[in-house]
Amino acid sequence: MTFSFPKVYPILDSSVIPGKGRAEFLRRLGSELAQAGVTLLEYRNKTGSEAELLADAAILRAVQPARKVKLILDDRVDLVEYAGFDGVHVDAGDVTPAEARRRLGPDKIVGTYGGTEALLPGILKEPVDYFSIGPVFPTTTKQTTKEPIGAEGVRRLREAAGPNVVLVAVGGITLKTAPAVLAAGASVVGVSAAIFRTADAAAEFGRWVRVLT
Repeated sequence: MTFSFPKVYPILDSSVIPGKGRAEFLRRLGSELAQAGVTLLEYRNKTGSEAELLADAAILRAVQPARKVKLILDDRVDLVEYAGFDGVHVDAGDVTPAEARRRLGPDKIVGTYGGTEALLPGILKEPVDYFSIGPVFPTTTKQTTKEPIGAEGVRRLREAAGPNVVLVAVGGITLKTAPAVLAAGASVVGVSAAIFRTADAAAEFGRWVRVLT
């Protein structure tokens, strides 16, 4: 598909969503993010029920116009269409990228994990729109045993991938470190804690956009 990736997009992890007042929190947050200029958002829920995931997704879709905001669902290829989302991110243990593409068709966004110290063998042949790389720095949002690669690791992966592959750098990136990560060769930075663990996530996202674009 043809899609222009932004320099930064938020990864909304369910761990930052309160149990009490959940629906209202998501309505307000989703609306404010859209107003702040979000064009791509990933929603990740690895612990909740299918019903919770679909309820959250329905709210996010309702307050973020499809013509302006692309929504990516983490892991759950089977729920993308039900949620009205625009794509999926799959990792090891999920369905394969090729299967995700087969099931969703050519017009959905499909992304997958590309590697840490080196690109995964054969990964560039996968029918996806982007590859996430990292963790770049230590992260508390997503459990991982992989060692951080730093900006220098991003540079190595860019050299291995070539100039035309979309690389999304993730893991512990802050507004202070993001410019160096992009300069090292990342196409995009995907950010969770540094945006959503602040007092005003939408305002913080707006700061990122102003600095990075």
